[in-house]
Amino acid sequence: MTESEVVVVRPRRALVMCSVLAVILLATFVVVAVLLRGSDTGVIFQPSDQAAMIGIGILLAAGTMLFATARVKADADGIEVRNVLMTKKFAWSEVLSVSFPDGASWARLELPDDEYYSVMAVQAVDRDRAVAAVRALRRLHKAAWNG
Repeated sequence: MTESEVVVVRPRRALVMCSVLAVILLATFVVVAVLLRGSDTGVIFQPSDQAAMIGIGILLAAGTMLFATARVKADADGIEVRNVLMTKKFAWSEVLSVSFPDGASWARLELPDDEYYSVMAVQAVDRDRAVAAVRALRRLHKAAWNG
């Protein structure tokens, strides 16, 4: 490991699953919007209603893709964790350990006072990639604490 090593991890399977779900959601809302005009419910749907349905589909698809934006970036100085909506940076001196508890969906940073911070970019469904990521993060953490 070099002093300038930078570890960047993004979830793989979450990206695939979120992309598929976003496409399905958007397609469903577009189909519903197109079929609204021919409905026999007695309600008169306007083009604005169709546009609203498509807009809702776009919002739901975009919201789904937020789960694929998780990322962790670590170097000798610390670790930056971007989960769904927030990014937080920790110095290695603030982190007691990097763990992946049995049965957990993602890794976490163990912090003082029995607190922890989830690292959603390192997910159990990524299997070997998750193991490699945790090992790399632990290497950086150990080097920071020993150096």
